[in-house]
Amino acid sequence: MSTQKTVRQQADVVEENELRLDQEKAEQIVEALNTELANSYVLYHQLKKHHWVVEGAEFLPLHEFLEEAYEHVEEGADVIAERAQALGGVPVSGPTNQERRATVEFEGEDVYDIRTMFQNDLEMYGDIIESMRDSIELAENLGDYATAEILREILVTLEEDGHHFEHYLEDDTLVLEEATK
Repeated sequence: MSTQKTVRQQADVVEENELRLDQEKAEQIVEALNTELANSYVLYHQLKKHHWVVEGAEFLPLHEFLEEAYEHVEEGADVIAERAQALGGVPVSGPTNQERRATVEFEGEDVYDIRTMFQNDLEMYGDIIESMRDSIELAENLGDYATAEILREILVTLEEDGHHFEHYLEDDTLVLEEATK
């Protein structure tokens, strides 16, 4: 553990930024970005859990799909955190604070059947997509078009991945009924 005693920036303080965005506006946007960051990490951990525990005849493609999905979420989270820092804020990084700030809830430690897990994931994707749209609107209304654009790019990936979960949950399958018994 570091012995450094000097705090360079308190976690809840937004400092002036070199992007010349008014500090009051930056504070509102950093707040929204930290919510999106917290939501991203709740989703990331749920997807990672599902990646670890998925079983069955479709194990490998589902395992690989979940890995791709949580990697997308982590990439987006990194971009969100870097933008919050660029605006003078401190990205929410501790698991306790992420859980507290998130507007979505982790499904818990229990293991469910894959259909239930994917339904839980799709529900969380939907909640995060709605929140992300609100954050985009906030950034635009405050004149931070760059943050709005960054979030739009992340939103496209979230919607695509959410749509893939939706496809997996459809009832059409090539698996014969007798193979599922």
